[in-house]
Amino acid sequence: MGSFKLPQDQHGPEEDLNSQCERIHFNGPIIVGAGPSGLAAAACLSVHGVPSLILERSDCIASLWQYRAYDRLKLHLPKDFCQLPFLKFPEDYPKYPTKHQFVDYMESYATHFSIRPLFNQSVIAARFKDGLWRLQTAADHEYASPWLIIATGENAEPVMPDIVGLEKFGGKIIHTSSFKSGSEYQNERVLVVGCGNSGMEVSLDLSGHNVTPHMVVRDTVHVLPKEVLGFSTFGIAMALLKWFPLKLVDKFLLFAASVTLGSTEQLGLRRPKMGPFELKNVAGKTPVLDTGALSQIRAGKIKKVTEGVKEITKNGAKFVDGQEEEFDSIILATGYKSNVTSWFKRAEFFTEKGIPEVPFPNGWKGENGLYTVGFTRGGILGTSCDAIKVAQDIADQWGAIKNKQAQIVSHSRKIPVKRPYMINIHFERRSLQGWKAVK
Repeated sequence: MGSFKLPQDQHGPEEDLNSQCERIHFNGPIIVGAGPSGLAAAACLSVHGVPSLILERSDCIASLWQYRAYDRLKLHLPKDFCQLPFLKFPEDYPKYPTKHQFVDYMESYATHFSIRPLFNQSVIAARFKDGLWRLQTAADHEYASPWLIIATGENAEPVMPDIVGLEKFGGKIIHTSSFKSGSEYQNERVLVVGCGNSGMEVSLDLSGHNVTPHMVVRDTVHVLPKEVLGFSTFGIAMALLKWFPLKLVDKFLLFAASVTLGSTEQLGLRRPKMGPFELKNVAGKTPVLDTGALSQIRAGKIKKVTEGVKEITKNGAKFVDGQEEEFDSIILATGYKSNVTSWFKRAEFFTEKGIPEVPFPNGWKGENGLYTVGFTRGGILGTSCDAIKVAQDIADQWGAIKNKQAQIVSHSRKIPVKRPYMINIHFERRSLQGWKAVK
């Protein structure tokens, strides 16, 4: 993999840590984020006997699933592709678990591996100094550790589009992260901006509640059947990729889509020139798995707007093709983004979009004890792969340190040796002069 140079102590005055903050030295890895990625990393470390500490900005695990997911959401992939390392879903769960079942699974996962994150600890700055990663939180705590695992993932913050006149609109505007159910919009005319998985499913949910959604198709999009002959399309693709090149698998998927779904071009949904899996790998753009929206578009219950929005008005929107429509509400199905660059500003490891410079499968490790989990663009399957690699790499270092300590003790009983790693967290109110040694 590539080599990344991280600055040792190049921080401006705005990043200086509060000299009065509570300073906490933890000698195992510190993990930022208690979503599936952070839980997977902590569990894999625990399997190796390595303690870890998770800092979570929210008040619960998997806050994206608990607070920002709509009610009808189910896993788009079969549960076998969505389970975290070392613990399967309950056998009585359906093939595609609901969001509530997935949250229950993650709660059970945390309990099973005795994972206890520190909640309401929003990291606002991170830097590497004197062999330690130092993280400042909004709660005036400074955490330090030799290892930092960034597990905030690719979907930490909603993407808010820059549309002219958005502030003029007199109705309700929300991002899909705040959408719960179409029952809140009965008898309304709703504009849904975006036609990815969220845009399609929100439009489908709205159409089932006597709502007339207008869906803006802002770009080309691959729509694939969720299943082919009762088998998961994703599962079929993963099996074929073991034997055939990616571009050939893409051709098979597009053929299966044309047979199962018909032409999406006729519905105003133009396909990209690049195949669905190739596009996912190159640009991170996920294909849409149809859950019923296409049939509603054909039936006219979901109206599509194939041109982009030119301007939002007080009562609706003007489109690029010159048309103008009135709407009661606007839902922005414009996706999510990484938030790493907002607090991890001084490293060259990440791109401007907060994604590791080196793509999967080698973007999980940087220098000076820096790791990432959840940035693979490969869903939970990719997350699990990274978590296992990260845990093994840190466990090797952990084991080497413990072996070295044992050798020192065995060769020189007269020399007092302090334990180099402490399982517990030690709280000290100190100035920036240095850390107090804890025996």
